[in-house]
Amino acid sequence: MVTTRLAALAGHFGRDIDRALLKLQALIESATNDGVDLLVLPDACLGGYISDLRRPDTEELPPALAADSPELKAVAKMAGRMTVCIGYTELCDGVRYNAATCVTGDGVLGSHRKVHQPAGESLAYAAGDSFTAFDTPVGRIGMLIDYDKTFPESARTLALDGARIIAALSAWPASITDRAARMMQDRQSRLFDLYDSARAAENQVVLVSSNQTGIQGGLRFLGQAKVVGPGGDVLARTGTKGGLAVAELDVDYEVNRARKVLRHLEERRIDTYRRMLDRGEH
Repeated sequence: MVTTRLAALAGHFGRDIDRALLKLQALIESATNDGVDLLVLPDACLGGYISDLRRPDTEELPPALAADSPELKAVAKMAGRMTVCIGYTELCDGVRYNAATCVTGDGVLGSHRKVHQPAGESLAYAAGDSFTAFDTPVGRIGMLIDYDKTFPESARTLALDGARIIAALSAWPASITDRAARMMQDRQSRLFDLYDSARAAENQVVLVSSNQTGIQGGLRFLGQAKVVGPGGDVLARTGTKGGLAVAELDVDYEVNRARKVLRHLEERRIDTYRRMLDRGEH
């Protein structure tokens, strides 16, 4: 049995990139000492997230980085042999994206630009247009950012592309329209957990879900980082405060076991979905 140590971070990261890099240095060093093989950091680790989902201040957006920036190269160097997924604002040809990259000390393994945009996020970022899995030292991985995991097609596309681990990086806030007195009673808190378990179970994959904590402008982030098994069972989780959810398992064994009798990807009835596709409802 070959086990992999998977970790998802709940933590607060704001606008100060230099401060974030110092924090990441300590976090990654600690995870390395703890034998972590895959570390999934939150969305917007480098530069923070927008402060208002409905009406983001386009004059005070998070700082943006090129995909080959010195800052991301520094994170790769910190990673060493560990596989690290991290979120940031990408700047490419003058266009900003909510993006994630997966690195080791050898460089970039894969990247993703957030496809699905809630509320007014399109005022701050352009949308990505694809979901692609990629090979890493811990196996084949796909990445989702925030709202991407609301849509079953996102994770399903990655699973069909061979991903056995899905890294879901979030800057997911509490409800901005129906605030609850306690975080665990919040509607978005419940949905965040529900989507994590559902995406893992319906695709029979391992899902490693990170999230921001604390407050950015008018947004209060949920935390609730977790590792979910291919049956939808939560193997490790944090609360609403900062922390690391860590689980050790043989990913291939667990995924193969989940698919031994019921094989969701193979048992799809694509012929019955054709009517929806013919109507253009992809």
